[in-house]
Amino acid sequence: MAISSPRSWNGGEALGSLTDIVIALTDLAEAEGRALRRAVYRTGWGLACMLVMGLLIAAGLGLCLWAGYQYLAGQLGHIEAALLAGTAALLLAGGFAWLAIRLGR
Repeated sequence: MAISSPRSWNGGEALGSLTDIVIALTDLAEAEGRALRRAVYRTGWGLACMLVMGLLIAAGLGLCLWAGYQYLAGQLGHIEAALLAGTAALLLAGGFAWLAIRLGR
């Protein structure tokens, strides 16, 4: 008795096309997985750079406010200088909040 191949029986062509579909789906999943890995890698580095940039901006603004306070403390006094530096900090924070709201729309 001879052993027949799967294509020799009545549903053989359907089995062959099903196999082709499964192979095509696995190839597609592999390609999409590689693309997802690259996108996640790039997004991660972008977020890390944004975090460092935000910290540097905060440090720079803090130093500018501190320098302004030091200058005003010599001219006006510590209380008035703290009031003006705090007001400047609140105005900057409000400006950044407004900008974030506008860009978020």
